[in-house]
Amino acid sequence: MKYKIFISSVQKEFKDERKALKDYLHGDALFSRFFEVFLFEDLPASDRHPNQAYLDGVKKSDIYLGLFGDEYGVIDKQGVSSTHKEFLIAQQLGKSRLIFVKGNNDNSRDPKMQGLMRAVGKQVIRRRFQSTSELITSVYASLVDYLVTKGLLRFGPFDAAVCQGATLKDLSAEKIRKFVGVARDARGFPLRESTPDKEILEHLNLLNKGKPTNAAILLFGKEPQRFLISSDIKCAHFHGTEVHKPIPFYQVYKGTVFEITDQALNFVLSKIDLAVGTREKSVQAPVEYEIPPDVVREAIVNAVAHRDYTSNGSVQVMLFSDRLEVWNPGALPPSLTLDKLRKPHSSVPANPLLAESLYLAKYIERMGTGTGDMIQDCINAGLPEPDFSLTDGFVTTVHRKPGRAFEAVGGKREIESSVQSGIQEDQVGTKSGPSRDQVEILSKCKQESKIGELMKIISRTNRTKFRDQVLNPLIEDKLIEMTVPDKPRSSQQKYRLTKKGAEYLKKQSKR
Repeated sequence: MKYKIFISSVQKEFKDERKALKDYLHGDALFSRFFEVFLFEDLPASDRHPNQAYLDGVKKSDIYLGLFGDEYGVIDKQGVSSTHKEFLIAQQLGKSRLIFVKGNNDNSRDPKMQGLMRAVGKQVIRRRFQSTSELITSVYASLVDYLVTKGLLRFGPFDAAVCQGATLKDLSAEKIRKFVGVARDARGFPLRESTPDKEILEHLNLLNKGKPTNAAILLFGKEPQRFLISSDIKCAHFHGTEVHKPIPFYQVYKGTVFEITDQALNFVLSKIDLAVGTREKSVQAPVEYEIPPDVVREAIVNAVAHRDYTSNGSVQVMLFSDRLEVWNPGALPPSLTLDKLRKPHSSVPANPLLAESLYLAKYIERMGTGTGDMIQDCINAGLPEPDFSLTDGFVTTVHRKPGRAFEAVGGKREIESSVQSGIQEDQVGTKSGPSRDQVEILSKCKQESKIGELMKIISRTNRTKFRDQVLNPLIEDKLIEMTVPDKPRSSQQKYRLTKKGAEYLKKQSKR
């Protein structure tokens, strides 16, 4: 939407100033997005009386920008000038009025102009200027204030601004009560679930003049993406180390920041290795993920909490065969650097209100320890330290180590040394090697075979699950390969045994 500005058009002494203002506003990258300027001179020829034309211009405008000088203007039968009429129309219709007076000395002004200025001064603030450049500077300041009032520009954090178009009805009472219950248990939150929603929101500073803020919608909105379209999370799983299409697994998660964080975490945990040990040493069987869940959660929560929500980009979670990448459209605050992230540092949230509620729900910690905890958790798990980088946004990279989960629960490889078998231990499987079904598939792949032929061998009917559970792990372990790797879903696609797969089958036959 563009707001129309009517610049007083009947004072001949301001012909140059009017043109300069129009050129400036239409040429400015910011203002040209929000404002459209009306000048009387731009009207096409018509049989309308000039008085009616410019008064119609005032009526159709959102802002009346009045330029007052020494002259009062040509008067009508009632002794009122066109300039005066413009102002009166703007006043009667409740238009925003910005008045700029040229010169600091009023002695030379027409007495009627002095009277108009006194009347105007009782209603709106007047600003004085001496030159065109001063006028442009003053108009700039006034229009910035106008945009701030409309909520289109902000000087505080994004999450504290009013969410445009949203009302309290767009918030979920159920989600608010659930949050209070969690926050009471996790952090001793003082309010109870029975507390009125509005009081809870006020306590959390999530209302701005009685209206829900962006943070309120992100935290408790019924449909947050209805107002903040790019606040979702896009998750993708690639079987190789590079981005390629078609994407084997792709999911877009929508909802509150709590919901999309949990969904993205579950997406990653469902795709990485999970190993369950025996009760040999304890009544409880040990369970280990390939990447510690706390590391995955921290990477995702950081992206959600610290991203730039004014960007059209979404948080992206991309799982490759050798790493997890979490990208968000944001940057580090000036006080932080990539090096400082690896050391104890202060917490500088980009969205402080959002971060406060995430803290209360125990999704994050306050003291800026998140990245340090991720580093230490990776080291404790025998993984390389995560990488942090800035490339069109902030990227956290967590490295994968096939077989780590299996080994962590006490599993042992049942293969010969790499010298004897020609196969690296960390290259065969990610748990205990191929299953019986997969071994049958390997045997069939001695000849190039289509997916339908392979599915019949082990009586599978669901093609997607077959790819996910049987074929793709064998491809990732480089035991089989596609005949048309650039087009994974090609109708001509077949699968064949690799040299590594042949060696594995040969070894199995000797047992």
